Amino acid sequence: MKKIIAVVIVMVVAQGAFAQDAISKFFTKYQSDESFSQVTVSSKMFSLFTNMDADTPEDKEVLNAISKLKGLRILGKQDARNARELYKEAFTLIPMKDYEELLSVRDKDKDMKFLIKESGGKISELIMIMGGTNDFMVMSLFGEIDLKQVSHIGKKMNVDGLEKLEKMNKPEKTDKKTNE
Repeated sequence: MKKIIAVVIVMVVAQGAFAQDAISKFFTKYQSDESFSQVTVSSKMFSLFTNMDADTPEDKEVLNAISKLKGLRILGKQDARNARELYKEAFTLIPMKDYEELLSVRDKDKDMKFLIKESGGKISELIMIMGGTNDFMVMSLFGEIDLKQVSHIGKKMNVDGLEKLEKMNKPEKTDKKTNE
């Protein structure tokens, strides 16, 4: 009986670790390619931010939101002839049954999608994938995520695209049976 419980616990932990960062395979595949820019922020770095003094109530809110983050990974490529293909490839590696599309933006030069993973009524991961004519970027933010605060953090860090989340509400799940 103890062995069965131990095996179940190991499987749950392994599944949680894999699911935490849905695009790890994508990052692993391109991490040694020098034509990509990479940014990785660990939970330790986020915890160091929380030791800063906050001058305004808004800054305190942002620092509180940062303290709940566990990691951030960004992989980007500029002047990429294959930006649209990279955009499509990134989606093939995401288990879409685990994620919900939050926002989609499309114009003539760029496609951008935000996906979230929820558990227990809280957002545990935010993925942004952007593919344009010449530019590509994928970002994975994980931990306990407040979309409004992510928007404020994005503004302060000049992360293009995150400002679109400021006025966003969590999407309402609809019951397909009542809509049919």
